[in-house]
Amino acid sequence: MANTTSAKKMVRKIERRTAVNKSRRSRVRTFLRRVEEAISSGDKSAAQEALKNAQPELHRAASKGVYHKKTVARKLSRLSSRIKALAA
Repeated sequence: MANTTSAKKMVRKIERRTAVNKSRRSRVRTFLRRVEEAISSGDKSAAQEALKNAQPELHRAASKGVYHKKTVARKLSRLSSRIKALAA
């Protein structure tokens, strides 16, 4: 349990930050789910459009510290390669 005033303030700050990061992470997952659904339906144009909408969200999450930069790059690379494979 926090005893000092500075520790109590840090607890409050961490709670606020956690709530913000949680909503950002949820938003990114929603965009990723839309891409996954488009890929599983087999609609390449819809999947490309969903990925195009997901990219800025993922990069924003990386810039805000929710995801690591390389994690975002890996996710985007794997999704784009799966979309590319739909044509074949």
